[in-house]
Amino acid sequence: MSVNDPLGDMLTRIRNALMRSKRSVNTPASALRRRVLDVLKSEGYIRDYAEVEHASGMKEFEIELKYFEGDSVISEIKRISKPGRRVYSGVKDLPLVQNGLGIAILSTPKGVMSDSVARESNVGGEILCHVS
Repeated sequence: MSVNDPLGDMLTRIRNALMRSKRSVNTPASALRRRVLDVLKSEGYIRDYAEVEHASGMKEFEIELKYFEGDSVISEIKRISKPGRRVYSGVKDLPLVQNGLGIAILSTPKGVMSDSVARESNVGGEILCHVS
């Protein structure tokens, strides 16, 4: 099945797995998904992820979700920029997610990074998603 929004598909898989209190979730592998997962891991929202290759040659990421005292660390994960409506922001206009308690993940000319790293690097870009 063809997916029009691969990143949105991954975020939905994570959201659905969190609602069912799953320990891990699988999603097809891609470069953009890997970079977003790197940001989620470095910010402490997921435990880890690993690339798994099946006998058919298809690669997937197995994402280990993170829980604290029975509750998921991720309370909300929301796609912002979509294929039908791209959302861009300059460094001075970057949004604060839940007054700084959450993060925005951006695709910038310097790579995919969180909003705090983008402010330090003085670079704006496309807002991919909000995580809190």
